Amino acid sequence: MLRLIPDWLLYIVVTAAVVFALFSLDSGQRANAPPAMPDWADSGAQLPPPSIYDPEVLVEVGAASSGLGSAFAISEEGWWVTARHIVDSCRSVALVVSRGVATPVRDVKVALFADLALLRTDRAPRALALDTSERQFQVNQRAYHVGYPQGRAGEVYSRLIGRETLVARGRYDTEEPVLAWAVLGRTGGLSGSLAGISGGPAISATGQVIGVTVAESARRGRIYTASPSSLARLLRVEQVSAQGTPAPRMTPENYGQQADDLRRSLAVAQVVCVGPEAP
Repeated sequence: MLRLIPDWLLYIVVTAAVVFALFSLDSGQRANAPPAMPDWADSGAQLPPPSIYDPEVLVEVGAASSGLGSAFAISEEGWWVTARHIVDSCRSVALVVSRGVATPVRDVKVALFADLALLRTDRAPRALALDTSERQFQVNQRAYHVGYPQGRAGEVYSRLIGRETLVARGRYDTEEPVLAWAVLGRTGGLSGSLAGISGGPAISATGQVIGVTVAESARRGRIYTASPSSLARLLRVEQVSAQGTPAPRMTPENYGQQADDLRRSLAVAQVVCVGPEAP
């Protein structure tokens, strides 16, 4: 059931689009990412499994506050995936389904081991298929990140660099394997920070979700996604079945149009968190 967003919630949506700080990893604030690898490094090599020798990247999870993020549906029964840091400690959560209209999230289940969360609504018009196997991942393969950077529709495409370990400290503490991606391009008009795209899907060229965007390093041109194995673990823990279909094939030429279609069909939606400080 759709509900009109109250005036106070609309105010939060507008202001949060300006002030919401996601896991920005710019070195002057929360640093520790290693330098990017050259384009030719290990081209086409099979991605190795997680290792204790993977580089670490440190992030600081700030105090809970109102903000915006992205989410995507994995079941037409109303299950969605997003990033934990978006919805953790919120007083209430909603998904924006059209201008001025939102649907309430009736249940939030956060992972205690990763920057992932599941949301439950009454239904989802369209759900995306997941590929959590990781068996076919190759260095330099492409991914297309869809969501709401800076509080508005936008998308990025990237190439896989390798594995790292994301160490989160602050509001909660976790250490999890993540995949590091180098940004190759953005749709027109999108510049600066990608804040707001966290929680959105990373989609393979064949249309399957292969990760969840959880962090960025704007200065280094990197995006980090929760590993597919972490997402599979969360689904097992919460006994949730993902039953979606692949998106159409994506290329550097058509990913902007395909991303728009995913948002219009509400396979990808914007998340609103009303924080504990809200009146």
